[in-house]
Amino acid sequence: MTRLGRAIVRGYMRHVRGERFSPLWALLTPASWLNRIVVGLWDLLYRHGLKRTEEPPLPIISVGNLTYGGTNKTPFVDMLARAMRDRGVRVGIVSRGYGGGRAPSGTVLVVEGGNGNRSAAGDEPLLLSERLPDVPVAITPIRIDGVRELRRRGVGLTIADDAFQHRRLGRDADVVLIDATCPFGNGTLIPSGILREPISALGRAHLVVLTKVDQADPGALADLRASVERHVPAERILTSRLRIDGWAEWDGALHPCESPAPATPVLAFSAIGNPESFARSLRDEGLRVVGERRFKDHHRYRSHDLEELAAERARCGAEFLTCTEKDLYNLPADWRPPVPLRVPRVAALLDEPDRFFSLLADMLRPRLVVASNGYGEDAIGVLLAERLRTRFPASEVLTFPLVGRGDAYRAADFPVCSAPSVTPSGGVVKYRLRDLWGDMRAGLLRHVRDQLRAWGALRGLVRTPLCVGDVYLLLHTLWGCGARPLFVATAKTVHLSGHWRLERALIRRLVLRAWTRDPESAAQLRGSGADALCAGSPIMDLLGDRTPCPAPLPPGPGDVPTVLLLPGSRPRAYEDVRLLLEAAVLLNAARPCAFRMVLAPTLSASRLVASCPGWAPEGTDGPGEVPALRRGALCVALTSEPVATAADGATLLLGLGGTANQLCAGLGIPVVSIDEKGKRVQKKLLGDAEILVKATPEALADGALRVLGDPQLFARMSAAGRRRMGAPGALADVVEYAASALGWDVREALYERLRGRDGRPGKN
Repeated sequence: MTRLGRAIVRGYMRHVRGERFSPLWALLTPASWLNRIVVGLWDLLYRHGLKRTEEPPLPIISVGNLTYGGTNKTPFVDMLARAMRDRGVRVGIVSRGYGGGRAPSGTVLVVEGGNGNRSAAGDEPLLLSERLPDVPVAITPIRIDGVRELRRRGVGLTIADDAFQHRRLGRDADVVLIDATCPFGNGTLIPSGILREPISALGRAHLVVLTKVDQADPGALADLRASVERHVPAERILTSRLRIDGWAEWDGALHPCESPAPATPVLAFSAIGNPESFARSLRDEGLRVVGERRFKDHHRYRSHDLEELAAERARCGAEFLTCTEKDLYNLPADWRPPVPLRVPRVAALLDEPDRFFSLLADMLRPRLVVASNGYGEDAIGVLLAERLRTRFPASEVLTFPLVGRGDAYRAADFPVCSAPSVTPSGGVVKYRLRDLWGDMRAGLLRHVRDQLRAWGALRGLVRTPLCVGDVYLLLHTLWGCGARPLFVATAKTVHLSGHWRLERALIRRLVLRAWTRDPESAAQLRGSGADALCAGSPIMDLLGDRTPCPAPLPPGPGDVPTVLLLPGSRPRAYEDVRLLLEAAVLLNAARPCAFRMVLAPTLSASRLVASCPGWAPEGTDGPGEVPALRRGALCVALTSEPVATAADGATLLLGLGGTANQLCAGLGIPVVSIDEKGKRVQKKLLGDAEILVKATPEALADGALRVLGDPQLFARMSAAGRRRMGAPGALADVVEYAASALGWDVREALYERLRGRDGRPGKN
């Protein structure tokens, strides 16, 4: 580079680093404004799930920064990899190989022991590989491919070098480094500054480390900490410094040598992000820097550069040349120094290592969230959460019910992260505009806003969400936390016209994998390019660990059939219960039956009893028991047991529920329900397993008598229900997929090791 060229580069670097304002380089400010708009749009797309994030099969620690170079990422990654290795973790590093050649898209180059071509690999990956010979370093423009290759090589933790802005790669912990000597340059984005993103992007960081604090002015350091605390809690801000661990002489290979004596004159040259820091570290060692040459970061040295350096060394009287370790990988491969070339071996030193690794272990704890939108979906979500808790006992399983208060999750002792959303209809209405209007007046839009804010509090803190419900829940989750979910599709099936074309496109684009209710629905989604399968019916998973009871037989003339009554789980159940009880009176008058009514946890037993004039509550066996209802000689037992339990031994269902009706049909229990829009949709799903009648007690009683009195009709309805609903198994497959394909087993093992919970000594 000519003298003029060096002067231009030097002036530009002083401007962007905030050392000296230049009107010439200030002309680039409009380009920085445009860059800020583009970066903000990119952030919006990723934050709300509109840009895809790839879920890695290994836990990922991203080490990055906000600025263009100069934060000492390489020594920090080296330190972090060594620390994890010392804790018994098999570590790998993934990098895009900045400064290397352009590899074909998707190509993964893995180097070990520093054995690699600089032109293909880049200087920093080779330096890390040389320092960590037992740590594989994967270099690829598509980093998720590198992570997958590292997993095939037995790696249990990946450190992603310079990945804070690489949002496509999911990560478990984001560590952001800030150079305390030049934290944000002149405060503007590239090209008129050194910032890659606005300072507010620190809000995404899990941990922030201020580097080179030993070289920073104490007052400026206090101001920097205060600035960072606007975006990151103070307890997650740490500090580190550089330490020279020794010296080596380079003659084509590195050989340890004695540390130079104080006041030794040296000529320093470097091509790094913050060359002033390198010169300062030499002075701090007591050396006398009599000359210095600075090159652009990752500069590939040419022969004439080195000839000039050798000549300048003679002119200034330096005893030897010195550069950083990274610079060695940018020297010509066949060049040998005609004069001594010595290199300081630099290491990053945390000021509070125990606190750092304790915080990092907390960030690496797997946090799983189960989301659902409806009473039936909540019941399935509870079972899924319980399976996750059993498979991953060290992980934190959170829940996010979209409607209601999450009573089912709370009863199972799961944390509920969503805001309460109780509406007059009991959920998001799809069938009656009158109910929708009532929900709007009751604050439905406010509930949606509050739920999205609750999702925002989980953004970046949870692993892949698991959604149980419909595409509305899927979109709500994506917009709220931005993470691509696993999707248990309980609301749609080809028997209900299937997913719309737009829904199929969204599932293909935004869902990691979908589990459907039946094989035909899975085939429809796969036909649109989605990753979908049927591993069993999630509805039938409500049986839990119970062995499905045999299908009921048609009752004989002298048998007393047991009729199950289901008023549903929404607030309208307090009105519908009277319809069912009056139908029970008429049915019992024509044919004696035993009656059992199931109360959803969302209903109040006392309010339900109060809504049934003419019916008296019977005594209970103990405090807190749900009473029975009696009217004359007719007694209707009330139970709050799960439907799968209450249905044991039932012959027929008079049901106004949704998921509960389907579960009973899957058990072979014929279903009689009322003819309304929602139930007509359900009829398409259940087919011959259900008959619909007018919403009157007389019609319900007549429908029940017809089924009970016709053995062929009874058998046909029973067989249709079992055929349409299928067998359980979906939830077990979801958990197994998460454990193996998404690497949650590996995350669980890593967290236990870091916390010393696997029976071997752990370091915190």
